[in-house]
Amino acid sequence: MTSPFSDPSLVDRIQQIRQTLPASVRLIAVTKQVPTDMMRVAYAVGIRDFGESRIQEAETKRQALQDLSDVTWHLIGHLQTNKAQKALRLFDWIHSVDSLKLATHLNHLAETNGCRPQACLQVKLRPDPNKQGWTESELLENLDTLDRYSFLQIRGLMTIPPANLDAPETLAVFQDLHRLAETIRQRSLTHIQMHELSMGMSGDYPLAIQAGATMVRLGRIMFGDRPV
Repeated sequence: MTSPFSDPSLVDRIQQIRQTLPASVRLIAVTKQVPTDMMRVAYAVGIRDFGESRIQEAETKRQALQDLSDVTWHLIGHLQTNKAQKALRLFDWIHSVDSLKLATHLNHLAETNGCRPQACLQVKLRPDPNKQGWTESELLENLDTLDRYSFLQIRGLMTIPPANLDAPETLAVFQDLHRLAETIRQRSLTHIQMHELSMGMSGDYPLAIQAGATMVRLGRIMFGDRPV
């Protein structure tokens, strides 16, 4: 029988990363294009949060890993409204709620299906043609509408900085997300909560933690490079 620790390098990487994370920060293993046997290794050393970007890939993996009943599944990629129904069935968390249209649709589907998905609102704090999300001003304008949604459980914010920023600029983006969450919290809204800041990936997660991240999404630093 193959040992669950048959990839000692992966085990070592996960353990080393965990030593850099405060207890308050939730480690989400980004498993896009990661085979399920490697995911089982990660699970064996304590990973319980898996992040996927594509509906079809997540569906296949959930079927293959259905015996791992205590895993929390996170959608971290862009979600098209025509795939929202399936996303609600597959994921416990949706980090990429990036528009009022999508939020409205998800809340309606959640009410229809009797579920209460956890969500983060994706914010684009710097111009970036490759990223989706609210601008800060758009989100503030939409808050009163979003606060009427009682089935979509809005728990915080998510952001992805542009890829070409240096470290101080990247840190500033993360600090701006933290500040925006504080601004929203002061509005004393009924349903919207700002407990979570989903920010930081393999190349910049220490900066995100410095700025107050509660969730980091790490893939390459754990599992190595994958095909684009």
